[in-house]
Amino acid sequence: MDRIAKLKELLQASPDDSFLQHALALEYMKTGEDDNARILFETILGRDENYIGSYYHLAKLLERMNAQTEAIAWYEKGMARAKAMNDQHAYSELRSAYEELVF
Repeated sequence: MDRIAKLKELLQASPDDSFLQHALALEYMKTGEDDNARILFETILGRDENYIGSYYHLAKLLERMNAQTEAIAWYEKGMARAKAMNDQHAYSELRSAYEELVF
């Protein structure tokens, strides 16, 4: 069974599992299913604003989709959450990607 099928199967038992949704979104990105990946990342962050890793991947995806303004907004939201959670590592990664896009 391929990864996408396996993750979908696991999500049937735990439909709101952010980890599984994030993993599925990453697999969708690998296969070019950007719209599906975007929906999942936005679903995760709509439910759990503290799922910090999804901010980075969603913003990177939006960059790839030529939606720079939206990407910037998600980087900014992610940096604010990372700072609020005192997650310096995530903050640094988000800020680096943000600065690369903006400057």
